[in-house]
Amino acid sequence: MRYIVDLKEGEQVQEHYLCINKQVLKTRAGKTYYSLKLQDKTGVVDAKIWDLNDGINDFNEHEYIKIDALVITFQNSIQLNIRRLRKSSEGEYDPKEYIPVSNRDINEMYNELLTFVEDIDNKYLSTLVKKFFVEDREFIKTFKDHTAAKTMHHSYLGGLLEHTLCVLNMCKFFADNYKVINKDILYTSALFHDIGKIKELSKFPIIEYTDPGQLLGHIMISTEWVSDRIKEIPGFPEDLAYMVKHCILAHHGELEYGSPKKPQTIEALALHFADNCDAKLRTFSDLIETSDVEDNWLGWQRIFDSNVRRTRY
Repeated sequence: MRYIVDLKEGEQVQEHYLCINKQVLKTRAGKTYYSLKLQDKTGVVDAKIWDLNDGINDFNEHEYIKIDALVITFQNSIQLNIRRLRKSSEGEYDPKEYIPVSNRDINEMYNELLTFVEDIDNKYLSTLVKKFFVEDREFIKTFKDHTAAKTMHHSYLGGLLEHTLCVLNMCKFFADNYKVINKDILYTSALFHDIGKIKELSKFPIIEYTDPGQLLGHIMISTEWVSDRIKEIPGFPEDLAYMVKHCILAHHGELEYGSPKKPQTIEALALHFADNCDAKLRTFSDLIETSDVEDNWLGWQRIFDSNVRRTRY
């Protein structure tokens, strides 16, 4: 298969891709053309169909298509100029080739995550996390495969697991170095902070916000989900439940970033720092790894509110 990441200017490519976006537009002269976004597991590429001739068969967004196209460069990015197109037939493509996947082994990551589950000493919190991460097979399968975002950090199969594990490792550093932190509350909150993304975002290959995702968001979904499971545990201390739910509600740190509450406990603050740090560093890493810009300076990036630079020595 000819992967998107390997495409070079001037090449002719005949390959199957997943069409994740299709727009019908008009040029300034009034001529209709199609603007597409095509995806495989290595990334997404813009494509244009300028000539809607007999070689362009009917197709819809979210379908697999086979294209005959020329690779060009437009505004320093690769683009496909499609000359012929048809729907792909079943058996001509492997869906796994069109889903971006974590570079890390998913089962190894999950086994590492379970070491944090086992390190929770409080009997109520231990019971709570095991209800999700040990006993609920459907949850485990979905959690291991899910993305952590639609387009931002960890937006690939296994991304939610990878992000959660990175946050847990940072939380371990905080708990080891600041003894006032309640390790059990912090680990529990880190495990749960983003589980709502399972219900906020649809499954691969097309990632979209669901109705619950649009109306509630993953922070509220996570909190409600955990709250419902807490009710299943006899004698679960009310104050302990508040502490865990506060950490989840406050993990974005600021009201303008979607948190209903700002951090008011040291565990909530530590979780916010760990979550924000991993999200920002992963975004920066992806930017460096995927940028087509040859210069060290990669340009102004809105998320960092700064012109950012690749480090080379």
